[in-house]
Amino acid sequence: MNIEVVKSKIHKASVTEANLQYVGSITIDEDLLEASNIIENEKVQVVNINNGERLETYVIKGERGKGEVCLNGPAARKVAVGDVVIIISYASMDFEEAKKFKPSLVFPDTATNKIVK
Repeated sequence: MNIEVVKSKIHKASVTEANLQYVGSITIDEDLLEASNIIENEKVQVVNINNGERLETYVIKGERGKGEVCLNGPAARKVAVGDVVIIISYASMDFEEAKKFKPSLVFPDTATNKIVK
């Protein structure tokens, strides 16, 4: 039996931009992606702490070191710049494997989206 578990999480990043005119997705700083083990084009869930909105989209790699977290296309209507979001990816795995699996969790500084060591 396979179950879905949290694979990666960026906990409490600030939205730096909302670009309604883009096709869709979320652009995330490459440093955050690398630290959280999320890859470009991976499906993620975005949870907005400020307004309770939840949405699913895919990832676009942003420029390294800029702290960018930008919701694009229709998702831009679900956030405001400065909102704090949690970005989560999931993986499907065998039940026994899931018991031992440890997700990659990242807790950036909410003001800058830089990784806190």
